[in-house]
Amino acid sequence: MNQVLQKEGYSFSTMWNLRRHSSGRDMIQEIKSLGFSQVELNYNVNDELLASIVPMIEGGEIIISSVHNVFPFIEDKDYDTDSVMLGFDDLDKRRRAVELLKRSADYAYRFGAKAVVVHPGEVPFHYNIDAALKKLWVEQGKDSPAYQQLWSEMLERRNELAPIHVARITECLGEVCEYIEQAGLGIKIGIETRSRCNQIPTLQEADQIMTGLKGAPVGLWFDIGHGMMMERMGLYDAEWEVQAFAQQGKVLGVHIHETVGIVDHWCPYIHSQDDSGFDVFLPVIQAAELKVYELRAPCKREEIEDSYRIMHEKMKKLSR
Repeated sequence: MNQVLQKEGYSFSTMWNLRRHSSGRDMIQEIKSLGFSQVELNYNVNDELLASIVPMIEGGEIIISSVHNVFPFIEDKDYDTDSVMLGFDDLDKRRRAVELLKRSADYAYRFGAKAVVVHPGEVPFHYNIDAALKKLWVEQGKDSPAYQQLWSEMLERRNELAPIHVARITECLGEVCEYIEQAGLGIKIGIETRSRCNQIPTLQEADQIMTGLKGAPVGLWFDIGHGMMMERMGLYDAEWEVQAFAQQGKVLGVHIHETVGIVDHWCPYIHSQDDSGFDVFLPVIQAAELKVYELRAPCKREEIEDSYRIMHEKMKKLSR
């Protein structure tokens, strides 16, 4: 294998190797060995892992680019990665979600991070309709009558209920941003595009939230693989809608990975074996303040390196 490149200007999420480690220090050292000096601490990082990570942060061994709400990990399904979160009907649950996001912001400030990545919410269904749709997408295709029927049912409920959830999310984020500003934390909130079709926000909803919070420390966190997946399912046109965000300076951060079929978190260019399809997102990566690789565990070291080399050369040409 070629010498590992130092990946200046890029961060790497602990999503990739967290399950393989009981020691936070070992987890971070493995990421550093890939050539990354910055790390995003994802929502599964718990207090036990943090115990050996904090001395590394304080000693300058690693830079924390961002933390991912809810941080550190809590054992509560109401506030896990796929949650109604800031849009709960129940006021007490919404208040709890706000307090947890403030807690994540406090940790981000303590660790010198620039941002907190947040999954804002979703339109709730009584079952996982996204999983049912993806099964139909794979087995029968997007244009099949079964898929189109279920998609219409999902979209009808989503369109009906999304506005109240967007309004609640905006209000809750406003409270968190006020806390950040009053406390002088100097960090930003990144609202992430999501991986399930009933989840908030679409790019249009993200724009509505950011417009409602004009002047607040909030930006779009564009998860590229999620955007690809939602475009393939039919929710929005990720490739072109996001370009306006990039041109207007509204992209706070990106999660860099690609979707193969409708399975996400693979190495760009490598697992799809498509040498150009990901190129449309390079200007968005270039425009983002924070650029974070977020890869699944099966991605191998040499695949990560090869993917980075390809993208790095393309980014150099784009800059020229």
